[in-house]
Formats: sequence, structure tokens, C-alpha cells
Amino acid sequence: MTPYRTKTLRLSQITILFAVLIHFSGLAQSPKKWTSGDIYNGLERLNFLGSVLYVAAHPDDENTRLISYLANDKKAYTTYLSLTRGDGGQNLIGTEINELLGVLRTQELLMARSVDNGHQMFTRANDFGFSKNAEETIRIWDTEKVKADVVWAIRKLRPDVIINRFDHRTSGETHGHHTASAILALELFDKSGDKNSYPEHLRYVQPWSARRIFFNTSWWFYGSQEKFDKADKSMLMSMDVGVYFPLIGKSNTEIAAESRSKHKCQGFGSTGTRGSQLEYLELLKGDMPEGKEDIFKGINTGWSRVKNGAHIETLIKKAIERYDFKNPSTIIPDLAQIYKAIQKTDDPFWTQVKLRECSDLIAACAGLFLEARTSQHKVTRGENISVDVESIKRLGGNIQLKRISIPAIQLDSAFDIALEENDIRQFNFKFDIPASTLYTAPYWLTKKGTQGLFHVDNPEYIGLPETPRTLSTIFLLDVEGVEIPFKRDIVYKFNSPENGETYRPLEVVPHLTVSVKEPVYIFGSDAGREIMVEVHTWAAHQKGKVSVPLPRGWKTEPAFYEFDLKVKGESQQFRFQVTPPAQQSEIVFSPRVEAGGQVYENEMIDIGYDHIPHQVVIRKAEGKLSRIEIEIKGRRIAYVMGAGDQLPQSLQQIGYLVDLLKPSDLNAEKLAQYDALVMGVRAYNTEESLKFKQKEIFDYIHKGGTVVVQYNTSNGLVTKELGPYPITLSRFRTSVEEAEMRFLQPDHELLNKPNKITAKDFEGWVQERGLYFPGEWDAAYTPVLTCNDPGEPARDGTLLVARYGSGYYIYTGLSFFRQLPAGVSGAFRLFANMLSLGKTSIP
Repeated sequence: MTPYRTKTLRLSQITILFAVLIHFSGLAQSPKKWTSGDIYNGLERLNFLGSVLYVAAHPDDENTRLISYLANDKKAYTTYLSLTRGDGGQNLIGTEINELLGVLRTQELLMARSVDNGHQMFTRANDFGFSKNAEETIRIWDTEKVKADVVWAIRKLRPDVIINRFDHRTSGETHGHHTASAILALELFDKSGDKNSYPEHLRYVQPWSARRIFFNTSWWFYGSQEKFDKADKSMLMSMDVGVYFPLIGKSNTEIAAESRSKHKCQGFGSTGTRGSQLEYLELLKGDMPEGKEDIFKGINTGWSRVKNGAHIETLIKKAIERYDFKNPSTIIPDLAQIYKAIQKTDDPFWTQVKLRECSDLIAACAGLFLEARTSQHKVTRGENISVDVESIKRLGGNIQLKRISIPAIQLDSAFDIALEENDIRQFNFKFDIPASTLYTAPYWLTKKGTQGLFHVDNPEYIGLPETPRTLSTIFLLDVEGVEIPFKRDIVYKFNSPENGETYRPLEVVPHLTVSVKEPVYIFGSDAGREIMVEVHTWAAHQKGKVSVPLPRGWKTEPAFYEFDLKVKGESQQFRFQVTPPAQQSEIVFSPRVEAGGQVYENEMIDIGYDHIPHQVVIRKAEGKLSRIEIEIKGRRIAYVMGAGDQLPQSLQQIGYLVDLLKPSDLNAEKLAQYDALVMGVRAYNTEESLKFKQKEIFDYIHKGGTVVVQYNTSNGLVTKELGPYPITLSRFRTSVEEAEMRFLQPDHELLNKPNKITAKDFEGWVQERGLYFPGEWDAAYTPVLTCNDPGEPARDGTLLVARYGSGYYIYTGLSFFRQLPAGVSGAFRLFANMLSLGKTSIP
């Protein structure tokens, strides 16, 4: 083994290129293992220079059948531009909501693209929740900035064809985000080619005009298959996307189903189909392709479209002809010459894309495995880490290892090692993380944005799915006389007893983080209570102090605590006694840590699921303190979780003792211990066994219990007997969080005891009033509240109450699962009233 040596790094133009051109296919996945079929498909892709931009609003909006077809059959560079990251949706697999859900859904999109071979981009638009029309959506999004981001994507990706998922003519008929995405793409189809539009881009990219823009229509947009069959199709073209790929052993529609099934938190698991399947495109602008079958018809998608590239097509065809499925390494000399020829081309997009594709093919044909790994998951600036580097060529080819460099630390080691077949080469580097290294957390969350837009400091980050990693290794190899750099991010790798070889991104984090145990603390009187703050150290030997600064009127004791954390990964909890003012007050606070002359106010959140790479979010730590007038009756609450929410913790904040029960626990003896039973959000969509427990639940009510059922979706109910009397759910919702809440039964006990509910209790609600309200119900139910979005009928099914025997049944679509974790005081008071129906006062 040749020992490493360090010296001042002189970055070559190639190294600088890799620092700028980041390839995003999902960080810290297990490296792709190419088959001979993958290589052959890659060779065909190398010879096709056509690109498509598919545009929609959210993760899971994309048509994976069409994306997979374009990427795998047409071999086009196909990118899905999702205007948002899906922060406003629900979560069927965990408790992440809002921005944390957006992080999860971003990764699910990247995993979907890793299946269907597409690419992924975003804008800065925030998914602020359901919107009834495009006009509202565009108003809440910072319009010009989101438009600029769409133009940025077009200019950066230079698509020949743009495809809208949704119809731009349907504002008010569907989700406003959907229609807005189509409106913006169509409007900006022309502006992206105008140098006077968004001239700030021209420092990085040049104006670009796509040739055509389509709407990806189907019978669904016409209301029925019958209506679609009768529709005028003169402006439509169609493609059969049900093709079969023998080298993969799957139909395109099977690949599409696997891709869609990556959207696990939205419950979009899909079963693959086989056979012919048509996709339709309506031409919106540009020229209709001759024959109406090939969206690239009439567009030069060959190498002659780039300067100095015409002869490369012949070189690639020769490599394809010589390709040996049993020994792919035989075409490495061909690929080396192709790489050299691509270097001489001059195109702002295709040159770099095809260099990357070609180098990937060379690595696959040689069986190259290049890796830089560390045994640490989280590191801090100034920390010394050890990186193990592995290089092996498992097939033939004349390849030499010339250099290993880590540009971020100015480390550069020269070698002259011929890589022999199946002969592993290993090296070790030790270095300090530079003080200038950026944190690796999601870049769009490091600073607070607005309701409709994320804040991004670096304009070159806009649109990227993930934060670029600066700690990466460049392997410079001589391949058949051509020097080619191969970039590999430094990763954390370990062996899991359950999963074996496991990869995670290497995270650069602050020395210290701080967190508040509960997002909300409720003060029902002017008596003080403890709040818990936890300090975590990610570097050894950290001394300092932690405090909870509060505004005038609020008091905290002690003023601060000192800490001395000696071991990396150690944490310590601190209890502060907080006394609220006598009058009602709501504040947001951030704990403050001071150490080594630095101030730390960020928290760290880990998001871990088996189907995505592990995520680490760093954002400002915040908690909410609410001094409200609230009284509760009853104390013991049984809670059945549904799709995942944080209400149990919230209810504990106002004095309830909450036990989490499984559906199997719901029997007469068990339920008799509780004052009320609460069904979590979408419990009747996710807990199949509940359909066998309705008799026990209804018996519990009849004997004097109170049951609160939160919203469920009308599709996928496990039982139609949601309540003791008939009730039918709808898709009605009130998406304007400030919508007037009107009292249908102002004298009802639920609005008066133990807390007097007024209009003030509906101030400060977040994202929406509610969703999936009942549309029809038995006369035994009493509608208590109603609301509606502007221009819509009253939604009297907002909150229904029924007396059944000696107890009460309540069904509500109000979004308590958002309001309580956000610390909305009125939502706490109303929920306490629901739980308190028919109960005696607590002494």
C-alpha cells in the first residue's frame, strides 16, 4: 500500500467542475450495482440527447408511468419539477408534519426517481395546505420568486419538451396548487427564453425555450371514460407506455408501480400492471409532432445538436456493437475515447450530463468500486476524523489510480498504481473538519421562511433536492490514457444486525444543540410549572451555560444553568420553573446556549425510516408558552392512534392522563377505566381491526362514556358504521384558517362547559379549519358548529354530537391534529369541552 501524503492542493479544472456539478440521486444510498442489462441501456441513453421537464405541485402528483417510459424507453433526460415538497399533507407512517413531513416526502421522491431513472427538482414554494383555487395559491406563494424558480429550472435543465400534470383551465375545480403549477409552467414557457425576464439568472444560466408544452390528460379530467371517448382529440397525441423491457424483466407499468410505492407516508402503494396502456398529451403551445406518437419528432436529439459532437454518435454505436454482456470491460477503450470526445464538446447542459453518464458506464464496465467512508455519523467543525478509502477494479481494463483528493480540506495524494483485476487497494486519511464547512442539514430550513416560501440564501441551491455535500473525495483515474475524475461523497457506513451493510450521509453539525422537550406548555392559571430543556453535545469537552430568555411578564428560575459535557453524544436535561402573567398571554421562546464564545440556538431532529436515507434537520429551537383560562372535567383518556399525530402529548399538557390503546384493547372492562375515548386521525382508514370493535365502543358510550372521533377520509374506511347512528363522510373542507366559525347551537353544553367558547377561540388557527366533514347524518346528531370557505355553502357537519344511552358520541373534521401541537389556545379549550361532556369536576 502506498502511504498517503498531504500537500497544498492545486485544484484542476476538473476538480473545480465536480465542486459545482453535484449529481443528486439521493445521498448515502447503497451504491448502485449495475447489471449487464443496465450497462446496455446506459449505452443507448448515452446516444440520446433529448430532455423533458414534467411539472406538478407535490410529491406523488407525478405520473410515474410517463416518467418511467420517457426515461427508460425513450432514454430521455426526464426531470420531475415538484413546485413544493408536500409539507402540508398528512403522514400515514409517523408523526412528522409540516416542514419535517416535507423532508420525508423529498426523500421519498428521490427514492421514486432512483426506481424510474428520472431526476428531481423543486422550487422554494411551501405547501401551505389545501387551497380551493389557483389565485389564492399564487397569491400566498411569493409569486415572482416562485415564477423565477420555474424559469430557473427550465434554463438550467434546457428541456425540449415540458409536460404539465394538471389542467391550467380548472381553477376552483381542484386543488389550487395543482392548477397553479400548470398556469405557471404555461405562462413561463415563453418567458424562459426572454433574456429580459429574470436577468439575475444570466450569471449562471442562459435563456432557453422549450419546443413544446403539453398537458398530460386522461379520461379522469373529462369526468368519465365515456365522455373522453367522445371528446375531440385533434390536439391530442398518444403513446403506449405499457412496453416490456426484457433486459430488466419488467413492464414499464410495473416499474412505475414500484416508483409510486415509494410514497409510503401518503399510502400510495401501487400494484404493477401489464399490457398496453395509453397516455395522452394535449398540445398547449408549440408544434404538434408529426404522426402524434413521438414527443421528440422534429427535434434533433442526436450528438449533432452540440458543438463538436456529430462524430460521437458513431463512436457510441461502435461500442454498442462490440458490447459483450458477459464481459463488459471489453468496451472500456471505446468509452475512454468517447469521454475524451465529449470533453471537447461545448454545451451548457449536455456536456456535463454526458460526461457523468460516460464515467458511470466506465465504472460499471470495469466493476469499479470506489468508496470513502468513516465510522462517525455526525462530526463538527475542527473535529479530527479518520476516513477509509477503498478502490478496486473487478473486471478488465487498463486503469491507473493517479490521485486521491479531498478538496474541502486541501488534501491531495498522488499515486501511480495500476489497478489489477480484483485487487483491492485501501488507504486511510486523517484530517480536521475545516471551520468553514457548512452544516449539511436541509438548506431550505436553516432560516425561517414565510407561509408560502422557503428562505434560501445561496441562489445556486435553489431547486436542488438536497444540500450539496462539500466533504467528498475525488478519485482521478487514468483510463486507457484518458484522465477521468470520479467523485464520491464521504459517507458513514456501518453493519446493522438487522439489515447488514448500512449507509448514512455524513452529517456536519454544530458543537452543541438545544431542544425543548414539549413544543407547547399550557398554563391554566397563574401558577408556575416546570419546562424541560435539553442540551446535546456533538463534540467532547463542552462547557457553557443554558438559559431561557422570556419577555416581560413571564418569569423563569433559575436565570441559567452551567454545564460541563465531556463526552461526544452526551446530553443533559435542565428544569426551569416558569411563572406566567396573571392575564392571558402566548409567546414563542428559544432556549439559548453559550459556550466557547459562541451562541447556539438550534435543535437537531433525526428522521429515520427504512425506505429513505437517514435525515438530520437543524433548525432554530422553539417552544410555545400559553397562559389561557382552561378547565377540564374527567381525567383519564384512552387514545387509539391512527395515521400518527401528537395529540396525546398535547392533552397531557392540560392535565389529562392519556393511555395509548390498540384496537385489541378495546373491551368493556378496559374502557370502563376511562372518562373518554379518542380515535386518532384516520384511525378508521388505517386500523383494519376497528371494524370488529364498534359494538364494544358503542356499548361504552351507552353506559356513559364519551367518544371523540377525529377526521377520516371517505375512501378506504374499514367500516361504514362510524357512529351509533348513520353518518356519511364527504370531501368537504374549509381550507381558509380564518374562516368565520358560526355557532349553530350557542347554548349547547359543548360550547359552554366547562369553558365558554367564543369567536376568540377560533383566532390563530393554522393551515385550515378542517377537512372531510360529514355530508349526511342521522337526525340524532346535533350540528354544533359550521364554517365554509368564501363562496361555498355552510359545512354544518363541522362538529356533530349525539347522545347515545347515557354517553356522547362526537365526530369532528376540525384539524385538531394541527392546532394542538401548534399551541392554539382555543383549540385546547374546545377539545377539553368535548372530553368533558357529562363528567364531574376534578377537585
